Amino acid sequence: MTRFLSILLLFCVFRLSAQEPEYARTGMVVSASQLASDAGRDILKQGGNAIDAAVATAFALAVTWPSAGNIGGGGFIVFRDQTGKVTTFDFREKAPKAALPDMYVDEAGNLIPDLNHEGILSVGVPGTVAGLHLAHQRYGKLPWAKLVTPAIKLARKGFSFTHALHDDSRSNEDDWKHYPSTRRVMYRDGKEFYLPGETWRQHDLAKTLQRIRKHGRDGFYQGKTAEKLVSFVQSMDGIITREDLAGYTAIERSPVRGNYRGYDVYSMALPSSGGITLIQMLNILEGYDLRDSGYHSAGYVHLLAEAMRRAYANRAYYLGDPDFNPDIPVEKLLSKAYATELRSSIQSDTASASDPVTFSQPYESPNTTHLSVLDGNGNAVSLTYTLEYSYGSQIIADGLGFFLNNEMGDFNPHPGVTSPDGLIGTAPNLVAPGKRMLSSMTPTIVVKEDKPFLIIGSPGGKTIINTVLQVMLNVIDHQMNIAEAINAKRFHHQWLPDTLRHERFCISPDTKEILTRMGYALREVSYQGSVMGILYNASRKEITGHADPRAPDGGVAGY
Repeated sequence: MTRFLSILLLFCVFRLSAQEPEYARTGMVVSASQLASDAGRDILKQGGNAIDAAVATAFALAVTWPSAGNIGGGGFIVFRDQTGKVTTFDFREKAPKAALPDMYVDEAGNLIPDLNHEGILSVGVPGTVAGLHLAHQRYGKLPWAKLVTPAIKLARKGFSFTHALHDDSRSNEDDWKHYPSTRRVMYRDGKEFYLPGETWRQHDLAKTLQRIRKHGRDGFYQGKTAEKLVSFVQSMDGIITREDLAGYTAIERSPVRGNYRGYDVYSMALPSSGGITLIQMLNILEGYDLRDSGYHSAGYVHLLAEAMRRAYANRAYYLGDPDFNPDIPVEKLLSKAYATELRSSIQSDTASASDPVTFSQPYESPNTTHLSVLDGNGNAVSLTYTLEYSYGSQIIADGLGFFLNNEMGDFNPHPGVTSPDGLIGTAPNLVAPGKRMLSSMTPTIVVKEDKPFLIIGSPGGKTIINTVLQVMLNVIDHQMNIAEAINAKRFHHQWLPDTLRHERFCISPDTKEILTRMGYALREVSYQGSVMGILYNASRKEITGHADPRAPDGGVAGY
C-alpha cells in the first residue's frame, strides 16, 4: 500500500505539470531562450549544419540569457556527425598564469571566505569564443560571419526585456551596486530597472561581437577586446594578462563512451567530470530492474542515491584536468567490472555513510545553460557552457558588454582539507597556472541502433550529472516522452555533504519517512536543473523536443 500511494501521488503531481513535446521533421534547436533557439533554427533553414546552428544559438544566448549564456565563460560540446563519428570540444576556462594553489588561503592557513567565488580574483581565462570558433573551423559549413550576425542584431536593435531578466535585476541589486560597469548595462541609464516589455539594447556588446565576427578567435583574444579586457581586470587588481588571453587554446578531445541497456552513451571527458560520473552510475544501475522498483519509491530513490554517492566520491578523489593529472584511472572507473564491485557494497535497506574516513577518499553553482541541436542530416550537438554563478562574478567588463565568469571557484580552494560539509581539498583539482578547473557539465548524446536518439544536457552545478541521469532513466527505463521526462521531479546526492536533496513533491510523505528510517538526511530545494532535450524516433523520422519549464524564457524551434 505504501508503494502504491507513493506512485499515485507522484503520478498525479507529474500529470498536472506534464506537457506535450514540440514536433519537427527536419531539424530542431532547444535552448534557454526562445529568441536564441529561433536564431539557431534560422541557420539550419539557411543550409547550416548542427555545429553552425549551435554556434549561432550560443552567441545569441550571450545577448538574451546573460545570466549563463556567455562569451566571458567556457564550456563543452559533444558532436556526432551523420557518419556516426563522435568528438568533443573542451573550452573550459583556465587559471591565469599568476594563479597559485593557496591563493584563497590566508597566512594562518585558513580559507578566506568567498574569495574564490566573488570579485575579480574569481575570474578564469574565458574559453567560449575559442571553443565555438574551433568547432566551426573543423566541422562548420556556413561562413563564420553569418553565425555571429544574429547575435549582433539582437544586441544592437534590442529585444523586449523579459520578466525573468527584470526579476534578476531586482534580486541582484545588492551585488550590482558595487560595479558601475554592470549597472550601466543592466539598468536603464545605469539607475532604473528595465521593466518587462521595454526594449533592451546592448551597444558595447554589439561592438564586441562585431570584432569577433570580423576577426574570429582573434577578435576576442587579441586586439581591442583583449586590450580593454586586461586593462579593466588589472584596474581592479585582477591577475589576467594579455599573455593569458593570447595563449588560451580550446581542445578537440575524444568523448567518454558507455553502454546502458543496449544504448550507446557519449558524453564529455575530463576536465568535465560529467561523462565519467554519469557512466559509472549507469553501470551500477544497469544491474537493477528500475521499472519494477516503483518510480520514486523508497527503494528506487535509495538505489539511485547510493549510485550517486559512490560515483561522486570517485569524482572528488580522482578527477581533475587530465593535462595536469596523467594517471587518472579512467578505464577502471568506466568499466562494468568496477561497477559490479561498487554495486556489491550497496545494502538494500540502509543508507551508506558519506565521509572522508568511511570512503578513504578524500560548490559548484547551479547557473549554467545548455542547448541541443539536431539537423536534417542527422548531425547532433549537445553544448553546455557557463559563467559559474548566475551572472558569474557579477562584473561586466567595462566597455565590452559581457559578464566575466567566477569559475576559479570550481577549483578545490583549500589544499588538503576535505570536510563533511562538502569542502573538497584533494590534489587533482587544486589551482595551478594554466590549469582547467574540474566541471560537472554533462552534454550527452545517446545513440540507438546507430541513430541519434537523445540529445541532452542541463545547468545545475554538481546536480547536472544527476539531472541528466534521471532524464535518461525516465526515457529509457520508464518510457516517458521527452516532455514528461524533463518535467518530472528530481533529486540529488553528491557524497558530501551527506544530504539527499529533492524538489518539492518529488518524494511522497510516506516515502520520506521510510528514507529517514534508512538513514537519509532529506532537504527540499525549489528546483534542480533546467534540461534542454531532443528525442529522435528513427522509425517515424520524428523529432520531438522540450525546453524545461524551470527555465522561464526557454524555447524550442523546429521545422
